Amino acid sequence: MKTGLNKRQKTTAIYFDEYSNLIEVQTHNTDLKKRLSKFAVMYPDHCRQTDDDEQGGLTFEIEKGRLSFRLTAPYSAERRKTYSKNAKEKGMKGSV
Repeated sequence: MKTGLNKRQKTTAIYFDEYSNLIEVQTHNTDLKKRLSKFAVMYPDHCRQTDDDEQGGLTFEIEKGRLSFRLTAPYSAERRKTYSKNAKEKGMKGSV
């Protein structure tokens, strides 16, 4: 979809505070929009689309506890080496 926005302007913003039970998600990310739209259809009591900015961005309200963030620690050099060795043994190509 042509929106007239460049990639830097196509953002995802997540707003929440300690008082409200809702999280607001504004996004241009296609995968996230699809996932939130599907979730909103399946669970309308917990998530709903509240806005469409007509430039490719959608806004959703979702109940706290339904959205999570996952932090992943960087791989150590030893772990990268082990994974690389295993991949090479299995015939996988590309950078690891």
